[in-house]
Amino acid sequence: MLSKTADYALRAVVWLARSPGEALGAEQLAEATQTPRRYLRKVLQDLIKAGLVRSQPGPGGGYSLRCDTEQIKVLDVVNAVGSIDRIRSCPLGIEAHNTLCPLHRELDKIYAATEQAFSRLSVAQLLKEPSEVAPLCKIG
Repeated sequence: MLSKTADYALRAVVWLARSPGEALGAEQLAEATQTPRRYLRKVLQDLIKAGLVRSQPGPGGGYSLRCDTEQIKVLDVVNAVGSIDRIRSCPLGIEAHNTLCPLHRELDKIYAATEQAFSRLSVAQLLKEPSEVAPLCKIG
């Protein structure tokens, strides 16, 4: 349901959220999030344009979150690099389907529910959720 780009963006934001106020280098982020470095740089540029991440050049520079993690919703991160593709017309291109067939209508409802859930879920909530597994990142 989510693109690889959205997955990488969420990984980066979650990892940055784990180190508030600290600027992390692209190499460090790429290794921690298991994201290809070159691709991560593109993702980070999209996150900067969306106002979620800041870049600090020079020695001791790197990337950090621009906003409090309570303010950053999962949907904000997803929308910074793309969107959840809703089904507006027949994905099969069947011209006779003026409206969505029952299957595609139900699938679109699921996408809408996901979009709605992501609009309520903050990065802070992800990090506070009690779990033995760190969200989206490998620890260790």
